[in-house]
Amino acid sequence: MRYGLATLDNRGRVADGALVRAMGWTPGTRLNIREQSGLVLVIADVQGVFSITRQGYVQLPAAVRHWCRLSIGERVLLSADPARNLLVVHPPEALDAMVAHLHAVRIGEDES
Repeated sequence: MRYGLATLDNRGRVADGALVRAMGWTPGTRLNIREQSGLVLVIADVQGVFSITRQGYVQLPAAVRHWCRLSIGERVLLSADPARNLLVVHPPEALDAMVAHLHAVRIGEDES
């Protein structure tokens, strides 16, 4: 696994050149992008309707951004799993839930 942070730009794009290279994705690589349980899953798929932009960005569809409550300028955690050809975008809301749960388990803080 590899990790990076990115800011959602005004066109709904996120970029981390090192992660895109680690995935072996180049401009034009076809992608399947979908929301699942509050996360954005990006998978290379020759049948995908989306693609890596010429500049190496992943452009998140407006519907997916809406479902995940992502706004322009927000920072997201990107986790790349090259073995599974999967990039996961973790919105702030998902990060908040993960951190709250981890703190509750590890140091006994209330999850609320």
